[in-house]
Amino acid sequence: MPKTLTFDGPVILGAGLAGLTAALAAKTALVLSPTPLATGCSSAWAQGGLAAALAGDDTPSLHAADTIAAGAGLCDGEAVALLTREGPAAVRALAALGAPFDRKADGDFVLSLEAAHSKARVARVGGDGAGAAIMAAVITTVRATPTIEIRENARARRLLQDETGRVVGVLAEIDGELVEIHSHAVVLATGGVGGLYAVTTTPTQVRGEGLGLAALAGAEIADPEFVQFHPTAIDIGRDPAPLATEALRGEGSILRNTDGRAFMADYHPAKELAPRDVVARAIHAERAAGRGAFLDATTAVGGHFPREFPAVFEACQSAGIDPRREMIPVVPAVHYHMGGVATDLDGRASLPGLYAAGECASTGVQGANRLASNSLLEAAVFGARAGRAAAAAAEGETGDEPVSLAPLPDLPNEAFQALRKAMSRDAGVIRDATGLARLLEEIAALEAAHGPCPSLVAARLIVDAALARQESRGGHYRADFPEKAAPVRTFVTLDPVQAGLRHAAE
Repeated sequence: MPKTLTFDGPVILGAGLAGLTAALAAKTALVLSPTPLATGCSSAWAQGGLAAALAGDDTPSLHAADTIAAGAGLCDGEAVALLTREGPAAVRALAALGAPFDRKADGDFVLSLEAAHSKARVARVGGDGAGAAIMAAVITTVRATPTIEIRENARARRLLQDETGRVVGVLAEIDGELVEIHSHAVVLATGGVGGLYAVTTTPTQVRGEGLGLAALAGAEIADPEFVQFHPTAIDIGRDPAPLATEALRGEGSILRNTDGRAFMADYHPAKELAPRDVVARAIHAERAAGRGAFLDATTAVGGHFPREFPAVFEACQSAGIDPRREMIPVVPAVHYHMGGVATDLDGRASLPGLYAAGECASTGVQGANRLASNSLLEAAVFGARAGRAAAAAAEGETGDEPVSLAPLPDLPNEAFQALRKAMSRDAGVIRDATGLARLLEEIAALEAAHGPCPSLVAARLIVDAALARQESRGGHYRADFPEKAAPVRTFVTLDPVQAGLRHAAE
């Protein structure tokens, strides 16, 4: 029998920016991190920064309009208005914690232009080091807060529920030992699904387990088919693939094929600054045609590379590429999941006692295609809101004793690697019914062999929804259905996944 622990505040699963921001907002919290802090989370790897209306010629309404345009008809307008309205204060709050954003001589933020933004509004750190620097400041603050308890090497194995279905805690594996943690509120901040794919820019540990845990508990899931592929992962055979930040194209870098020809004008009038899904498909097409794809920053950045984009420069140098003089080979890679656990604007999921924030949640703010550098912003804004709401729930709401359950099964590594290859092959940048149906058969075989592993459940959610959506929109592109249909979001619970998805109009 596992030992039992009762915690008075919310239990937060995940220690990226959303999870730690939630903990600070809750003031009293238990944070479970499967890896040491600042490792194993996408937040620390983010290069671009946070998008917010910080300049005098910018406004939250302009930022909202860009977000909605990129979201391809599926953004929730209320969620977008909240994000863009609270965004500037969230950036300033992180700066107050010590995040060393790049500043001008007069103290104003240095702001970068990124794809599909109408204004330069991305606050960054050291050119391409925003995520690591912001996380360092937040971690320092969290460690200095005596009412926040952190357990590293702690992985959730199942959500605990009472007989009514209310979430009343979590079964966790901490340093190899199972522990039942009872709490009135659990906040999922477990990140995205990048590790489910063979080519990803995210830590491979981030494999949709939070999504799977929530679905297996009966929570409603929204828009799982919408996976964003970053156009310019650095193609040097590394797993995960290093990222060549969007800001490089904002600075004027050009995408060229093997012959040196700039090809983006063939695909979109905005060329290199087209929305990410357009650029990703263009690069995919060039590579599929045997023409290759490279990012040429030799003129736009050149000798300034080591100072302005040190992370990209180091990654290139490690593979024997000097981006000051040579083009960078690039490939689309899974970068972000727009779908996730369906929540309201305070992070409440459909199950009482369960909250979600950051990439594992779906507020509707990202629509079908996330606008560049809105991810860290969403983590900060909605992480704080979820933390406050979960803390209030922990003070005033109670549940019954949990029904004791065994931990959910793990997917063995060999099977996991097979799943990753299959997901990249058939649920990637371009999809069709034949490939998706084949992939579902492979997932079913893995489920039959290994049981309801949370990562397998997450993969099935993505693939089922991709097969059901017979159109192309945002990050979801069907070669057999290349046109848009009506702008309808996907909402699904696990039982209907087996029999077919239901859709609800936005």
